[in-house]
Amino acid sequence: MVEHPVFLEVTILLALAAGLGLLGLALRQPLIVAFLAVGIVAGPGALGVIRSTEYVGLLAEIGVSVLLFVVGLKLDLGLVRTLGKVAVATGLGQVSFTSLFGLLLCLALGLDLVTSVYVAVALTFSSTIIIVKLLSDKREVDALHGRIALGFLIVQDLVVVFAMIALSTLGVGLPGAEPGASGALLRVLGGGAVLLVVLLLFIRFLAERLLSVVARVPELLVTFGIAWAVGLAAVTDLLGLGKELGGLLAGVAFASTSFRDAVASRLGPLRDFLLLFFFVGLGMQLELALLGAQVPAAVALSLFVLIGNPLIVMVIMGYMGYRKRTGFLAGLTVAQISEFSLIFMAMGRSLGHVQAESIGLVTLVGLLTITLSTYMILYSQALYRWCEPLLGPFERRVPYREEAGVAPAPGERADVVMIGLGRYGRSLTHGLEQRGLTVVGVDVDPEVVRARRAAGRPALYGDAADPGLVAELPLAPPPWVVIAVPPHPMGLSHADPRRALLHALRERGVEKVGVIARDEDEAGELARLGAALVLQPFPDAAVRAVERITSEMSDALARGARSA
Repeated sequence: MVEHPVFLEVTILLALAAGLGLLGLALRQPLIVAFLAVGIVAGPGALGVIRSTEYVGLLAEIGVSVLLFVVGLKLDLGLVRTLGKVAVATGLGQVSFTSLFGLLLCLALGLDLVTSVYVAVALTFSSTIIIVKLLSDKREVDALHGRIALGFLIVQDLVVVFAMIALSTLGVGLPGAEPGASGALLRVLGGGAVLLVVLLLFIRFLAERLLSVVARVPELLVTFGIAWAVGLAAVTDLLGLGKELGGLLAGVAFASTSFRDAVASRLGPLRDFLLLFFFVGLGMQLELALLGAQVPAAVALSLFVLIGNPLIVMVIMGYMGYRKRTGFLAGLTVAQISEFSLIFMAMGRSLGHVQAESIGLVTLVGLLTITLSTYMILYSQALYRWCEPLLGPFERRVPYREEAGVAPAPGERADVVMIGLGRYGRSLTHGLEQRGLTVVGVDVDPEVVRARRAAGRPALYGDAADPGLVAELPLAPPPWVVIAVPPHPMGLSHADPRRALLHALRERGVEKVGVIARDEDEAGELARLGAALVLQPFPDAAVRAVERITSEMSDALARGARSA
């Protein structure tokens, strides 16, 4: 006889999450997909091992409150001013396009107006967490398309915040609200106004002082943060504004303090653990017997997200003067919906505006789009090469934001072409130029190229992963070419730009090529591929450091001998 069935159920749940999480890791899928799968497997439609749904629901609500609290902590009200025109235009353009055409598609699929509005808005949000992780794994966060993508993802995050605030404030007045909604709306607005005034006073006079006291004991900072988030969520829920708004406002209240980063970093692991129960709960709500009827609508909406979102990003970025490749790679990052999409739908369900079936529909769309877009982003370079012949309409005749730059003046010889002006590439370039050599710097960041040109140095815009880059390099007469891009996270696979550049340079007759290697094995492989010089930053730096240390030791001994 099981003495503590709830404990046993949670144990089974965690074991399934760990097991399916490892499977998801092997398939290179985000944990969100694995956790939703846990809910489906453990739910009533499959194994049926979880019966204490109220406990799962409670932990899920706490998880959502903590998540929105962390989001609120990072809500800088002056953030939009720092994003730039491209991020704002692309973010707002994609949100407007997806919500409008998504609404029309939902209505065409037979959904009612309110449900269609909810689903259309849910389709506009992309997962910042997933995209940052994938771009980081590919080392593309600092690439031009990566930085642009992060900019318009921040715009999306701001939109979801305002959407939740508007939904919480106006929710009681939407169709599906209880009778007497007009009076209830006035009470909600009145209570919300009072709460807002209290929070403004708290931010102005108390937040910094209170956290300075709490932060003296780091463990208490975590407990206090959770209590604050859940407590304010409970207050807004009592006022009729919903728990979600309370979690956001709790974070905003601490966003202007000097302790916000410390609170966010300490709550991160706990947030991820509690969100497991939210996604599991959503998976449990999927009734397998009803999925067949929802699959056609889910497929239609998924295709809309997978194709429509990247297309609108490419259109906007092409119009604003970016190359088709940059627009394509940035557009792939919005080809999925977000964890916020699911939270948004759950919020509508708690307000009585949508039914459980619509949450199941959006969850299915999430499973499909997150799964497929993950592979689209991971294999973006190969996908671009396949789609490139079709992408001509998404690029201006002169993509002026990614201008080619300047090569050496006619008659001037380039001694070295440095592909990649990161920290290592810049250091190499500086050292070579100090020795009187002419170095043409090549980088994917237009700002780096412009800064170098402003300093009177030859520079070209170019992406090491672009198959057409070698054709634009000044290779007559053949100079030394140094490939200073970081090693690819997957090693010397066919996706590694170092391999493609070596092959293209050999075809152009360039034999003097230096390239960075991660380790001895890679160094040997690069040499076999035709590299005349293989650089290993850490061992090379260690050799130079040993030379300096021994030189200093010799000088010190010499000074000691003279003083004696």
